[in-house]
Amino acid sequence: MTGTLLFQSLVLGVLLGGLYALLAAGLTLYFGVMRVVMIAHSAFLILAAYLAWFFNQQTGMDPLLSLVVTVPLFFLVGVGMQRLLITRLRPATLTMMSVLLTFAVALFIEGMIGFVWSGTQRRIQLPYSSASVEFFGAHIAVVKLVAFALAALSLALLYLIMKHSRFGQALRATIQHSEAAQLVGIKTDRVAGFGFGLGLATAAIGGTALSLDATIYPSLHWHWIGPLMAIIVVGGLGSIPGAAIAAMVLGIGQSLLQVPLGTTWAQTIFYVALFVTLMLRPQGFFGGRLAQRF
Repeated sequence: MTGTLLFQSLVLGVLLGGLYALLAAGLTLYFGVMRVVMIAHSAFLILAAYLAWFFNQQTGMDPLLSLVVTVPLFFLVGVGMQRLLITRLRPATLTMMSVLLTFAVALFIEGMIGFVWSGTQRRIQLPYSSASVEFFGAHIAVVKLVAFALAALSLALLYLIMKHSRFGQALRATIQHSEAAQLVGIKTDRVAGFGFGLGLATAAIGGTALSLDATIYPSLHWHWIGPLMAIIVVGGLGSIPGAAIAAMVLGIGQSLLQVPLGTTWAQTIFYVALFVTLMLRPQGFFGGRLAQRF
């Protein structure tokens, strides 16, 4: 591997890690707020990608503009899903049963996408789809830079919400200790619903970013759920900063391994990291105790 190729792989790894961090943030919120394993998160990512593609096909405008509709729509769907489905599960078996419930939701979304848009592979063609910029000898696709910028902006906004708003404080209190939050007057059920909606809103943004540089098809979500689950386990369940650090590390590792191993085998880094984490530090390498800190 030459120095230029190594540098380009590192840059691409950072860009990929930023996108992974955004995609995994929602999963961390679900588990942190309600201990829900949201298998359907990646299905909502692909649904958002299809909506962005459909918006582009119908209007001819940049798919990023579809976020004006999809972000509030997904937020409302998340709140409704939490209140109508998740809260009906028994607390004693919530985590286990949430896997089955959200698995069924993922299958429903996949079937709906196939019914509405068929199983044909789709790809958005934009004026800047083939454009690239040179950065110290590395050629970086513009769409990857746009996706990373969108992910970075979204994560920064999520950080501000969580750290500097009353809702964010209530949400962090609910994540850290739900019973104690109730004792100080926080309506944890309402906060959990909004937290679930916020997680699904990140799926809308992540799916739109993904659609800029990916060929999409209805069953693509099964390709994503494994790596995203590995990221939140390695980062520490309930820790958004932990998930972001793990996403960046694994994204860079995947990019570096693509040169000698190829795209398919490079993804095994997620599963190797998952196995190592479960054997050596089940609570995660970056998150500390479960939901200990934001």
